[in-house]
Amino acid sequence: MSEASVARKARPKFLDLREIRLPLPGIVSILHRISGAGLFLLLPFLLYLFDLSVSSPETFATYKAIVGHPLVKLILFGLLWAYLHHFCAGIRFLLLDLHKGIELEQARQSARLVLIVSLTLTVILGVWLW
Repeated sequence: MSEASVARKARPKFLDLREIRLPLPGIVSILHRISGAGLFLLLPFLLYLFDLSVSSPETFATYKAIVGHPLVKLILFGLLWAYLHHFCAGIRFLLLDLHKGIELEQARQSARLVLIVSLTLTVILGVWLW
């Protein structure tokens, strides 16, 4: 029996996504994609809020009422994190494209740094804004 057929038989028949342990750089990569999609999908909501905030004093009052709702604050806090994570991870991926930090330990450290910096900045800016 050839080595290729032995290797083929040792592989699982299905992938259970709950049991796969993704490394930290993989998690950062997936979060980068999710944050980008979230920012794109909620862009109309952000543009609507921006329009309310600059149109007139009456619409600004509507804007303040909408932004004052706890659920909207939570959504905006999530968008703040999505933006900061997407920005930090984007810088990391640009550096990886320049072949900086591609060794395994450096890649893990940069992924950890992206998570720490994005979460820290989210808390700091979130507290400062609200």
